[in-house]
Amino acid sequence: MTRKPMKRTTKTRTAITVITLLSLVGLSACSASGANGNSAEQRSVTLLAYDAFTPQEGIFEPFTADTGIEVKIVTGGDTGTLVSKAILTAGNPEADVLWGVDNTFLARVQEADVLDTIEAVDTGDVCINIHDDYFENAGLRPPSSLADLIDPAYKSMLVVQDPRTSSPGLAFLLATIATFGESGWRDYWTQLRTNGVKVVSDWTTAYTVEFSGSTGKGSRPLVVSYGSSPPAEVLYSDPPVAEPPTSVMESSCFRQIEYVGRLKGTQRPHEADKLIEFLLGKTFQESMPLTLFVFPVNESAELPEVFEKFAVQPSNPLTIDADAIAANRELWIEQWADSAL
Repeated sequence: MTRKPMKRTTKTRTAITVITLLSLVGLSACSASGANGNSAEQRSVTLLAYDAFTPQEGIFEPFTADTGIEVKIVTGGDTGTLVSKAILTAGNPEADVLWGVDNTFLARVQEADVLDTIEAVDTGDVCINIHDDYFENAGLRPPSSLADLIDPAYKSMLVVQDPRTSSPGLAFLLATIATFGESGWRDYWTQLRTNGVKVVSDWTTAYTVEFSGSTGKGSRPLVVSYGSSPPAEVLYSDPPVAEPPTSVMESSCFRQIEYVGRLKGTQRPHEADKLIEFLLGKTFQESMPLTLFVFPVNESAELPEVFEKFAVQPSNPLTIDADAIAANRELWIEQWADSAL
């Protein structure tokens, strides 16, 4: 799920060692050393996550104080890149815990048998976001369904991400398949192309450059983003605003579930399990809505007011079985390219 919206700044992390994937060879050697490593190495655990994993500053300090285990974070690439990396290093992993496999990649990870354990850690939804003022000023009713998007009234208003390179782009493709079925989704994309849909490589370009409702001040008032983007608009708006300038088309939302698991072959299974326990605990789960912009799975975790007020979590989101995604993902993407480009 490479998808955390509206992160504008990079924060210094005091209790976290951030390591790029380029340095993973050294980490792998440390993992392989097992009991031969020094005591400091034995009391650390490495978490492999996508680039947009931006936890709250200092969030792991209580964990380290309680357990004596230092948390190291390795980031690099999107979810697909991380899954490929985990498969290539299966049995001799370059980290101990993998964060961020989502339901669009779950079956691939399970088939490759790279994880000893796997737990759902958060949920979220990829949805069409709407720039409300644009439609109000134009005197035009905003679209309320995916079918509306092929209406000429909304010509050249929608920007989406390429499913070959973007997690939300893939989720939106799956939303159209779930809505229109095997017999109709390709024709739908052909009609979207005729109606002027713009395809860009990533979420950042779509939301912050092409979309008219955020910082990019682009020309398109409809964008594929997240159900959690409106509260992010309130949090990061400059000057401050009390209400988000955007809303969410709930009927378009495709549910994403993210998972965390212990990598098979880790030399630090105890430390890995302790970290996973912390990631699923109330402290970390309550920190996620305003840093990762996702919903916690821990039922005891409370949501911050701005998230509870403005984030959208539809009761009946679009879904596709993980096995069906795994069996058809590559074919669907090839067919999408034929229909949409």
